Amino acid sequence: MRIAREQSDPRATLRAGLPDRYLTPDDIAEIFEVPKETVYQWRRKRIGPPGFRIGKHLRYDPADVLAHVAERKSTDQDAA
Repeated sequence: MRIAREQSDPRATLRAGLPDRYLTPDDIAEIFEVPKETVYQWRRKRIGPPGFRIGKHLRYDPADVLAHVAERKSTDQDAA
């Protein structure tokens, strides 16, 4: 018998603070509510949060993700 996991609001995750671990592409996709392929496209185009490799695995530092969001918010406010 499987127990359904409660769906949380990804924006609440950002407001409450990100986990104290490096994030995976799946985590980033869930937080920003985008497909995982979009996360990989952001990386190729260098427009998303900066990621780094640990061996063959792509990871994201939560501090870099928060900085990226703050930068995007300030850029969007400047354009308005």
